Amino acid sequence: MNPIGIVRRRSVEIGAWPAHAPALLRRVMAARGIADHERTQLRLAQMHPPELLGSIGEAADLLIAAIDRDAVIVIAGDFDCDGATGTAVAVRGLRLLGARQVRYRVPNRSTHGYGLSPALVHDIAAMAPSLVMTVDSGIACHAGVAAAKAMGWQVIVTDHHLPGTQLPAADAIVNPNCDGDHFPSKSLAGVGVMFYLLLEVRRRLRARGSPGGDADLTSLLDLVAIGTVADMVKLDRNNRVLVAAGLARIRRGLGNSGVQALIAVSGREAAHLSCADIGFALAPRLNAAGRLEDMSIGISCLLSDDPAQARSLAAQLDAINAERRVVQQQMVDEAERLAANIVLDAEALPAALCLFDPGWHPGVVGLVASRLKDRLHRPVLAFAPASTDGDHAGESLRGSARSIPGFHIRDALALVDARHPGLIERFGGHAMAAGLSLAHDALPAFTEAFTQCAAEIIDPAMLARQIETDGPLLPDEFTLANAQALAMAGPWGQGFPEPLFDGVFDVLDWKLLGERHLRLELLPEAGGAAIAAIHFGGWAGQPPPATIRIVYQLAVNRFRGREALQLIVQHCE
Repeated sequence: MNPIGIVRRRSVEIGAWPAHAPALLRRVMAARGIADHERTQLRLAQMHPPELLGSIGEAADLLIAAIDRDAVIVIAGDFDCDGATGTAVAVRGLRLLGARQVRYRVPNRSTHGYGLSPALVHDIAAMAPSLVMTVDSGIACHAGVAAAKAMGWQVIVTDHHLPGTQLPAADAIVNPNCDGDHFPSKSLAGVGVMFYLLLEVRRRLRARGSPGGDADLTSLLDLVAIGTVADMVKLDRNNRVLVAAGLARIRRGLGNSGVQALIAVSGREAAHLSCADIGFALAPRLNAAGRLEDMSIGISCLLSDDPAQARSLAAQLDAINAERRVVQQQMVDEAERLAANIVLDAEALPAALCLFDPGWHPGVVGLVASRLKDRLHRPVLAFAPASTDGDHAGESLRGSARSIPGFHIRDALALVDARHPGLIERFGGHAMAAGLSLAHDALPAFTEAFTQCAAEIIDPAMLARQIETDGPLLPDEFTLANAQALAMAGPWGQGFPEPLFDGVFDVLDWKLLGERHLRLELLPEAGGAAIAAIHFGGWAGQPPPATIRIVYQLAVNRFRGREALQLIVQHCE
């Protein structure tokens, strides 16, 4: 593991704030480009208007025509949290807008592959759709779209992934990242794209005085917030507006039954739900269904309006997630051994790693790639057999890639594909994450080609691990009020990072919690009172030293109705 360098954000000029705003909050916001109080206000009226999204009008007209003729509309979902919430938003939203025959089908990772595949089209045929609409996928599904069109169906693609050189032959494509699309926010998640399309349908229905024009689509914002945070898209201002509105609904107890059941089964409190809670508690439980079993369980939970049924489905998701954790840990341990063997052979890790084990589960390789990327700070691609039935002879491999800042993983795959046509069967994704398929016997050639590509592009300085902080806290800034203000000031996430601070502390006392965690009592070197802290995964087999430098969050510890200040240690040296 590379050593981590601590880098402090530069101080910037702070604008106008009301007198009651904590000085610490002003400083943190200014460091993220929010200089004054007015810019912290996130209102739905500030969203970019839906009509700016390319081809959204054509897609809206197709949906309105389908609603008018009472056609069967089938939503082709995806098997991650963004896809599941997007599917639920599409089904719930279209019903609010007046559609009576809305159904959905989500692909099974092992039997259908990714997105709208010909195999999924074959299964959808039994539903006799007139129109099929993809969610969080479709931009790379040329064969599936062609198969759907051959069936005589209309096809709308809604996606946010980067397109290839050619677009599928759909009747309409709504994707802010298509060439020529001038939508100001390129960071919409798949669920966000779907929400925008529903807004445009409502706007057009309202303009002609049709039923559905008064639909309350704000009831979908809890799902929009969960999918947006879970997909780790950049929280630009537009996404922050969406997430803030969704969190506000959840905190007021207005989340749908499925969302409330997921919060309960994960041990969180709706009144204080944060983006971190979504990312570490809700999203993994939804994702686990798509990774190990059938995402239909997760979508059914999000669509349920029966609290008892929702609790039952959430309990199933919780059990699947527990199984996923065991599988993931086994795979991560094996991946670390593979990486260690590469070091032994080459004396140093290459700029990027391609790892494969025939026993790995294709639904969990993305988590393995992410975990190894974090630990080794270099792009990691993890591969598994596409099928989980145990018969892998001659079949394709499924790969999941995670990257580091400065190395665009999808563009790198495109470069390999251009240099070695046919080596990759299919690929797609973003700058930081991508997926691909290739033949089993092509893995050695791909590994060589990709690592060569990474070596050409990645400057050694990019492999130096750094963690940005908002600097040290003064003795009088260690307060519960400051922790509460920061907790409510988000939403924090990708591109708008949660505040982290650094400083030197004396360790007054410590205690081992479970097998891996440390409870600490720390005294700031700069002065002040002792503070409780927790370091998850901080046990290294020996007591902590008397003095440590840590990177930490200023957090609120809630226990039995009481609140207290607590530091959450993110890094210790």
